[in-house]
Amino acid sequence: MPTILVSLILALTLLGSAGMALAAEARVAFVNINFIMERSPQAEAALSALEKEFSPRDAELVAERDALRQMQERLERDADVMGAEQRAELERNFRNRSREFKRAQDMFSEDLNVRRNEELGRLQRLVQNVILEIAQQERYDLVLTERNVLFASERINITDKVLERLRQQGQGGR
Repeated sequence: MPTILVSLILALTLLGSAGMALAAEARVAFVNINFIMERSPQAEAALSALEKEFSPRDAELVAERDALRQMQERLERDADVMGAEQRAELERNFRNRSREFKRAQDMFSEDLNVRRNEELGRLQRLVQNVILEIAQQERYDLVLTERNVLFASERINITDKVLERLRQQGQGGR
């Protein structure tokens, strides 16, 4: 019985020291994905494309909102001097246009969110692929992100490498 206990203690000691030796040899890197997502040329291009795609519809919505505001002001200002039929027609027209405006706003928001999520997903996949490429090329055993890391030394921070690779790809490097 004592030999089993001694053997078990010896085995645990050896496993513990082997684990520390393995940990000492492990290559660990840290990357700040949020920083990359904000500053990569691909993120800037995606934002620019979304703005270009949605600015005409946004301008239409702004114009319609202004027209509705003017219509409402006219109703409030001239309601007393309008005939009942004219006022009822203007109120009905205002309600219909307001309903259409709300519907158009909702569709715009939904379409913008769908496209923003598509672009975000595309960018996230690209960033992850670049991180994986660097991790494999530089033989990292573990790459951590800002989500679960309280502190990371600059020595293991590969954020700038990832951002530089994305910049190269953004210039036609790939």
